[in-house]
Amino acid sequence: MDYQNAIEWLYSTQLFGIKLGTENVTRLLGDLGVLRDMEATRVVHVAGTNGKGSVCAFTERILRDGELKTGLFTSPHLVSYRERIQVSGEVISEVAVADLLSDIRKRVKSWDQHPTFFEISLVIALRHFCDQRCEVVILETGMGGRLDATNAVQADVSVITSIALDHQEWLGDTIREIAAEKAGIIKRDVPVIVADLDPEARDVVGRRALTLGVPCIEVHPLPLDWEIGLKGSHQRDNAALAVEAACRVEGERLSQDGIRQSLKDTRWPGRFEIVEEKIILDGAHNSAAALALQETWVSVFRDEKAHLVFGAAELKDIEGVLVALLPIVQSISLVPIQSERRLTKEQMREALDRVGSEVPVTEVETLDEALSDARSRDGLSLVAGSLFLVGEARGILLGDEFEVSLQ
Repeated sequence: MDYQNAIEWLYSTQLFGIKLGTENVTRLLGDLGVLRDMEATRVVHVAGTNGKGSVCAFTERILRDGELKTGLFTSPHLVSYRERIQVSGEVISEVAVADLLSDIRKRVKSWDQHPTFFEISLVIALRHFCDQRCEVVILETGMGGRLDATNAVQADVSVITSIALDHQEWLGDTIREIAAEKAGIIKRDVPVIVADLDPEARDVVGRRALTLGVPCIEVHPLPLDWEIGLKGSHQRDNAALAVEAACRVEGERLSQDGIRQSLKDTRWPGRFEIVEEKIILDGAHNSAAALALQETWVSVFRDEKAHLVFGAAELKDIEGVLVALLPIVQSISLVPIQSERRLTKEQMREALDRVGSEVPVTEVETLDEALSDARSRDGLSLVAGSLFLVGEARGILLGDEFEVSLQ
């Protein structure tokens, strides 16, 4: 298969939905010799509700600048599937994706339980990291932790970034239930590094670490004079987690000056990313992330309000997101995201009515139309509500070809 055919086949596996558990991925990793080939590879495993991608980005940059060969696996992508799999900052090639998918497709053809999109993506990443002889791999969980496919891999350091309500249909309806799922990445003999968690979440995570007899390390804030490349006080917390993780997995090659420079140089697309000077892209898709976005906006732009381009998926706390964003918004354009799980314009308008919004609202059919309007405005515009929306916007604004994905 060429890249386009391979990607089309991979996207077709989304019909198998989400499957929690590690049986399938363990079998496939064994078939491809990945578990054997990774025995000498160090792994940083990152779980959490928000901030996982940023922590992974900071950690990877610190270790790469420390002259280690790094493998980075994150999800979802913004514009191209290849973003999910990077070696020392370079995305995987189309040829490598096509070759690995061709092999995997043959292997799983007769399986009774077909691997999912995420399971296959993880296997592609790990096989590629082995082929490229990466010294350290940074893995972002897809959802939860205990039953996430990434938990099939033995880690050297575990990181839990934050715990809030999200994916309740899969992880539970309370902070304690969700915390138990996230804490499932904690393993014997593997230290876990945690953020300043909600007290209930801290209790669950701490008890899990205590039961397994492993250190539960709460990080200290960064020095106030250290600059970081991502905006927002929450990103300073994420950077502190990354520093601790990087030093735990590789202390000898890292220096304080080098770490400080790495944090300053880190970039992570779609997280308070300013494009064309007056359009801000942020993938905030739950109430906790939206509140962090609101706080960052105020710290950067003070009293200036935004025209919001908004689209969201079903099963999200859309009302909580809107309540968090409305204080920084002066007008809204509603646009459906490119996903079968999208909310319609009517559903989003009803959500605005439920939270008592009096902000002027327009409905548009396409993101192209919404961005054209945003470009014509004098003030700032904010694209938020879904990483899918942000990815499509980034593709349009930067001229890259957007690949639709439900994952």
